Amino acid sequence: MLIKRNSCYRVAAVMVLGMLACHTNTRPPVPGWPEHFGFGKTATPRQIDSVNISIAPDGKGLPAGSGNAAAGKIVYLAKCAACHGETGAEPTPNRLVATLADTVRAKTIGNYWPYATTVFDYIRRAMPFNAPGSLTNEEVYSLTAFLLYRNAIISDTLQLNAVNLPLIEMPARKYYVNDDRHGGNEVK
Repeated sequence: MLIKRNSCYRVAAVMVLGMLACHTNTRPPVPGWPEHFGFGKTATPRQIDSVNISIAPDGKGLPAGSGNAAAGKIVYLAKCAACHGETGAEPTPNRLVATLADTVRAKTIGNYWPYATTVFDYIRRAMPFNAPGSLTNEEVYSLTAFLLYRNAIISDTLQLNAVNLPLIEMPARKYYVNDDRHGGNEVK
């Protein structure tokens, strides 16, 4: 029993020391050490802007551009169909479109996503899987329009842009509740 107890104390001591060693925020700078070590370079505003592409549910951050479902279908067939199927409704693990005959309750854009702007945001930063971030703003608007049309949320003639995309009411929006807690990291 004594061996087990000592082992537990050793493990706890190592964990505490490891946590203290990693906690560098309160440690003062070491005298004589340089402020930087001569490698890397300061990011330019353009480089920072290229990765600062977050889009809020209210549409803040949406870029200029526009697209429609017809153009989106062409982009979809060329860059998305290999993973998501020719229509997006095929029973694949990466299903995007819900159908009326859907009995598996797959989480798709039409029955799961709370905001149309987050569909745009996800496509823009993460798709296609083999080349994320490679789509133009027009391609992303067009893909978003195509997928919203295929999920029977918008008409096939709507020209999506930064003004009307945030106005689209998603069917699943009513199932989400805003986190309005205070005292921690708050969404502003």
